[in-house]
Amino acid sequence: RPNAPFPAKNRLLSTGTSYEYTVRENRGNRPVNYVSWYDTLRFANWLHNGQPTGAQGPSTTEDGAYDISLGDSVVRKPGARVFLPSEDEWVKAAYYKGGGTNAGYWEYPTQSDTVPTVELPAGTDMVNGSVNCHNGSLEDGDYLDTTYYTTEVGAYDAKPSDSPYGTFDQGGNLEEWNELDTTGDNSYRGLRGGSFYSWNVAQDLFHGISFGHDPADGNYLIGFRVASISPIPEPGSITLLVCGLVAGLIWWRRGR
Repeated sequence: RPNAPFPAKNRLLSTGTSYEYTVRENRGNRPVNYVSWYDTLRFANWLHNGQPTGAQGPSTTEDGAYDISLGDSVVRKPGARVFLPSEDEWVKAAYYKGGGTNAGYWEYPTQSDTVPTVELPAGTDMVNGSVNCHNGSLEDGDYLDTTYYTTEVGAYDAKPSDSPYGTFDQGGNLEEWNELDTTGDNSYRGLRGGSFYSWNVAQDLFHGISFGHDPADGNYLIGFRVASISPIPEPGSITLLVCGLVAGLIWWRRGR
């Protein structure tokens, strides 16, 4: 993608035989990027297993809501308490109008049937809502925020960006992984919601549009959210013994 920025990542710092996750300054309330689809499953497992500390393995990150040993055939296990949303779960959280089984769906995830306005938070469009997407041509590098690129969770509160289910920012900011197998052979997994790079807002945020991507690849445009059958406690600071990156410890799931 031409002229695309590469926002700095939150970091996993090596201290001898262990790794400590640290949050970069002013990024603690922004969504994490550079996460693969498998990273998100490991993070869901860690939450499902009660956010354990110490050495990581089958009882922490490699099994729980998902059995990572299954590779590209991994699916959500029965009884999962924290998990990556399915395509249907993501869409309903973003677009459903609420108010009963026949209420229908909005066209855009700002409780609107018209394209939201691309502008900085808190936003001024009280009818269609506002989003963090690309604000110009692909050649001019015209991003809303050229320092962080992503906005803080729930920052668009002039016309609240939350859905009837209380989820924030499901349009723009970062594309979000879901469980969908978009190719039928697990080689691509689903993405929804567009990103700060999305220049065709009418298309990328539309409820009928979904995308697919290599599940092993995580880049600067991709993040995720998790879902649960009960409230999830906020993760604290943890130390990971030699095991590799679990995934970022920042995610954006629900309203504050």
